[in-house]
Amino acid sequence: MSDQDPKNVVRQLIDEVMNRGNLSVLEDLYSPRLAPAAHRWVEPFLASFTDVRMRIVELVAEGETVVGRFACSGTHTGTWLGHPATGRRFTDVAEVYFFRVVDGRIVRAWGLEDTADRVRQLGLHRT
Repeated sequence: MSDQDPKNVVRQLIDEVMNRGNLSVLEDLYSPRLAPAAHRWVEPFLASFTDVRMRIVELVAEGETVVGRFACSGTHTGTWLGHPATGRRFTDVAEVYFFRVVDGRIVRAWGLEDTADRVRQLGLHRT
């Protein structure tokens, strides 16, 4: 994967993992050091929102850094933040992530998600 455009690595993360639930590609997309952490974050989220869809709003790359702005939607089908499934839907929750991609693999990820908007749309109160 070393010849891959860093933006394509992030696109594959969104398309394959977040939108299709294909967790098996995490080892290909993330460095061996970061892949276990990616599993710990992604798996519970996908279990809580089984129909999650992330839309790429904007991807900007400079060298090894890719910044993505995303809009996330899904239905609350499993326990999330200690709240049992409600069956309610959230739409277009804003997320922004910075990725560092080296040799075709994500070696660092940092992001902000509008969890307050997600909680509000789902009618939950944070515990």
